[in-house]
Amino acid sequence: MPLRPRHTLITLTFCALSLAAAPASAHSFGRLYTLPVPLWLYLYAAVATLLVSFLLIGALATQKQATLTPATRPAVHLGRLMTRLRPWLRSLSVMTLLLCILTGLFGVQDSYRNFSMTCFWILFILGFAYATAVIGDLYNTINPWRVISESLGRMNRLFDGQWAYPRWLGYWPALALYSGFIWIELFGHALPRTLAWQLLAYSGITFTGMICFGRDAWLRHGEFFGVFLRLIAHMSPLQHERGPQAQGLRWRMPFAGLQQHRAEHISLVIFILFMLSATAFDGLRGTVPWYRLFWTDPYGLIQGWIGQPPIHAFVQLRPYYLGYETLCLLISPWLYFAAYALFVWLGRLMAGSRVPMRQLLLDFSFSLLPIALVYHITHYYTLLLSQGVKIVSLLSDPFGWSWDLFGTAQLWRAPILPEMSTVWHTQVGLILFGHVVSVYLAHQQALRSFGSAKAAVLSQVPMLVLMVLFTTAGLWILAQPIQG
Repeated sequence: MPLRPRHTLITLTFCALSLAAAPASAHSFGRLYTLPVPLWLYLYAAVATLLVSFLLIGALATQKQATLTPATRPAVHLGRLMTRLRPWLRSLSVMTLLLCILTGLFGVQDSYRNFSMTCFWILFILGFAYATAVIGDLYNTINPWRVISESLGRMNRLFDGQWAYPRWLGYWPALALYSGFIWIELFGHALPRTLAWQLLAYSGITFTGMICFGRDAWLRHGEFFGVFLRLIAHMSPLQHERGPQAQGLRWRMPFAGLQQHRAEHISLVIFILFMLSATAFDGLRGTVPWYRLFWTDPYGLIQGWIGQPPIHAFVQLRPYYLGYETLCLLISPWLYFAAYALFVWLGRLMAGSRVPMRQLLLDFSFSLLPIALVYHITHYYTLLLSQGVKIVSLLSDPFGWSWDLFGTAQLWRAPILPEMSTVWHTQVGLILFGHVVSVYLAHQQALRSFGSAKAAVLSQVPMLVLMVLFTTAGLWILAQPIQG
């Protein structure tokens, strides 16, 4: 008898969250928090959770029919509400983009007093991304560049495209833009005016891409915000059915969208892996071990080159350090891809399958998305509390000119700082939950790819090892003290 999807998710959720009450650490706020018990106990508990989950899934979900159900039930009332709100949301999206640009160009250059920084970096990049995992791919409808191009397109055929989008190009443009975006986030100068010019440059790239290859083709493959949010939306319990004037919605099991869709190009696999590696790199580069790796030069390589300890030549070596970190960032998804390909190949070998490797790499990539999402949440969600609440006051004074348009200029200016133990427990619980769900999804994909329950279980032993490595690495990074 196949395991019911609902029962499976309940089991997985319980296995993951049962450890959330276990102790831990977090460096999201940049403050030291001492773990109640040694880190190795958390790592042992995390590995045990994954092993138990793997055994339960292998024992119970052993039939091809045991998959998450697709969207079947219409969300009628929500669909009607979205249809009514659609014009307002589209207009609001364009107005928000314009306001971010205007406040960045002409407002005060204090990042905490300028509307653009909080709105873009905190509410959109973080808050809207997390909301997408719940409400689905709303961004596809309210994408400001889509709205502008559709409004202009009524007058001419400017955005119909001059050439057909080449299949070989895949999602490489989105990956290139995503890489540049992450570089700016990690290494760029955080000034409102800089952000405004970056938004203008990105708008120019987006409109140029739509003119060259057509609106729909470029927004699907080249506009990386759309690609990023669409991947997250596959995990939502709501599926959007976009029409010319209406917005249809259907309920589905959470994460079912990951089984309804598959990566159609290897560039999308690299994009998903970069979602993982970029977050891990951002967490790692802020830790003391990473800092010491370069500046204390444990192997004496740099000291042998410059004749003195690196820290004594900080000013001279700072550009080299930036280049070193940039190189590490750019190669990180390829290192992840090498590890992912290795474990998929081992799984294929153990299953005795002749399914082409390329197909398996594409098929299993979506099972990594829950890990990518929870990594992103655990590393950044506290910023919504510490900085996101400022949007209430910034709405009344978007330029930082001492306005009080709505009477909220003095409200919610102080950050909300939860207890560090709460932050850590949340992080541990989310990481475990994401990995357990990924184990489940990978097993379901193995059943579809390899056909038999035995082959599916054998193929997932290497993937289980990969999940264990991801889990222990994620918890280790979170538990590290940050550099001062």
